[in-house]
Amino acid sequence: MFSARVIAAAALIAALPIAAQASQELATSKNCMACHSVDKKLVGPAYKDIAAKYKGDKAAPGQLSQSILKGSSGKWGPIPMPPNPVSEADASTLAKWVLSL
Repeated sequence: MFSARVIAAAALIAALPIAAQASQELATSKNCMACHSVDKKLVGPAYKDIAAKYKGDKAAPGQLSQSILKGSSGKWGPIPMPPNPVSEADASTLAKWVLSL
């Protein structure tokens, strides 16, 4: 019937929307959505704009993760982004989610 690889691949594909939703829930739980939204600028840029700016940049996940952890300024205008007190794992998850949009 189905090989273990086919079943594993189907399970992974089925979980992708859940993972994306889980990352948006993580962003909400860490107060990221107070300044950002997925598709429109609030205080900070829209996540889709961030993803577009860094599309194809292999260093982007690490850079964005560090910006989440340490804060940043001057990348998107005069308003600085403060550091977010999240774990490195959460910062990495958030960065990968933003870049996937």
